[in-house]
Amino acid sequence: MQEEEPRAQSAYTLNTRVGFVVALARRLHEYGTAAPRLEDAISKVSERLDLYCDVLSTPTSIVLSFAETSQGKHAVAQLTQVIRLAPGEVNLRRLCEVDNIADRVIDGSLDLRTGYRMLRELDRPMSPRGRWLTVLAYGVSSASIASLLKTSWADIAVAALCGWLIGLVAYGAVGRPRLSASFEAVSALIVTVIAIAVSAYVVPLSLKPVVLASLIVLLPGMTLTTAVRELSSQHLVSGVARMAGAMATLLKLTFGTVAAAQLCRVVGVVPSSEVLPAVPVWAEWLGLVAGACSFAVIFRSGRRDVWIVIASIMLGYALTRFGGARFGPEFGVFIAGLTIGAVSNVYATLKQRPGALIREPGIILLVPGSIGFKSLSFVFERDVLLGIDTAFSLVTILVSLVAGLLFGDLLAPPRRSL
Repeated sequence: MQEEEPRAQSAYTLNTRVGFVVALARRLHEYGTAAPRLEDAISKVSERLDLYCDVLSTPTSIVLSFAETSQGKHAVAQLTQVIRLAPGEVNLRRLCEVDNIADRVIDGSLDLRTGYRMLRELDRPMSPRGRWLTVLAYGVSSASIASLLKTSWADIAVAALCGWLIGLVAYGAVGRPRLSASFEAVSALIVTVIAIAVSAYVVPLSLKPVVLASLIVLLPGMTLTTAVRELSSQHLVSGVARMAGAMATLLKLTFGTVAAAQLCRVVGVVPSSEVLPAVPVWAEWLGLVAGACSFAVIFRSGRRDVWIVIASIMLGYALTRFGGARFGPEFGVFIAGLTIGAVSNVYATLKQRPGALIREPGIILLVPGSIGFKSLSFVFERDVLLGIDTAFSLVTILVSLVAGLLFGDLLAPPRRSL
């Protein structure tokens, strides 16, 4: 939302203005907006509509209290709304639509009631074509990560197969609460069993990289990063809740892989210890391009923004790769986070569009979800010391990434909330 002071639409009734703000908060939450940016955006929009709004956003709920500015800043709230929501997922296309609607309402070019209706109309399910494209993107992203991990062609093929299977399970989990609750554990179990069976009877595999690449879309690296960003900005309730949710996801994934390994051991399926030669360097960069395209689909970017999203992903990875080679992995992540944060703010200011179009995709390959998964896997395998050492690497990468994003905001101050 813009910082400039446009004409507020204060002629409407209190309920109409509050209804618009509530719908706006709901949509921003559903499309993956972090608590600091959501609360800032809602406060600014409320102010332009002649409302005082105290807002508390958590990963599963929003609480909003409203009073008219004519009542004074310290007046007792006239309306309080509590919204219960599932944790949001990044949807860049609809986030841009919400941002455009809010901007047009607060500058007076769009009628408030029309804006409210347009926000409500965004509550439509993904089309079947979109769901099947997402399933396809799951497999492509898994294959691309396997190539970036310098595995063999067989590893890449199996990772792609497992990624597609996870996409199918995710498709089947829609509308099935019980399957949704155990989705991560079931997916990890299926992937690990397939990888071990293929390695034992078909072709040798690098087992851990294949499982890791297959599960990449389920690893809560973005959630962990968002949680630390919220904690660093003193949004403690949201940050702690989001961190707990990420840890729960990691535990389910880790349990699924450990249970599958134990099951295979009991029935006598032993994976091969042979290691096949890694793919050439050109395959890694081809995998990066394919992975960037798949994440553009997973983030549900609009057609006009696909190339921005792809370029952001490749920029973030290239900066981490070259910065890490020169200064070490932690400083490489810091440089990438700083650059992505600053560029996203500049883009948002110049184009008057959400900086999330660059910020969220740009850090997707930097987030340390895989490190958290490895740490818990070592602990489950009774290698506690190695698990603790990996956990410290997780904390270091998280701090470096969040520090880079915060310094990016200092280098190019954000002029918009989203």
